[in-house]
Amino acid sequence: MNGIRLIVGLGNPGPEHELDRHNAGFWFVDAAARVHGASLAREGKFHGDVGRARIGGEPVFLLEPATWMNRSGQAVAALAHFYRIAPEEILVVHDELDLLPGQAKMKKGGGHAGHNGLKDIQARLGSADFWRLRLGIGHPRTLELNQEVADFVLHRPTRDQQTAIDDAIARALDCLPDAAAGRLEAAMMKLHTRK
Repeated sequence: MNGIRLIVGLGNPGPEHELDRHNAGFWFVDAAARVHGASLAREGKFHGDVGRARIGGEPVFLLEPATWMNRSGQAVAALAHFYRIAPEEILVVHDELDLLPGQAKMKKGGGHAGHNGLKDIQARLGSADFWRLRLGIGHPRTLELNQEVADFVLHRPTRDQQTAIDDAIARALDCLPDAAAGRLEAAMMKLHTRK
């Protein structure tokens, strides 16, 4: 099985969105860059910030689209097509309403569940066969908040929620060497088995 060659974090650009729940994918890619000694720089032809890391001995691209969330596929398709990276070699990291803060799940393929970033990536790649790392942010109803979803994702989590999300990111980072080496089942098992 091919390993992950491109890790994409989803979020919205600009300092005003840095701390929004919707930017959990950016938080993950920033953490991966720190851990693996990579730096991200704007690359216009790829419509985003791109870095190159060595993870588990394998070369992996890191990408944060500089477009709005609903246009994320523009950056993903541009980089993937240029470097001939197949959908099954791509890991898209995004916020997930259906998981509580502190939970993280990995899977291959599936629907977009109304997530505009995933929807655009599927449309531009012409495939849903990429991997997803879903970082739980909770749902306003589950968290007993009287808040619309669109408003909820564009606000920062509470301190406790942020700590839980950061813990999930740290656990997911531990799985990257397996994912890059093509041991995706092992990476999933490691992530889904909480100690």
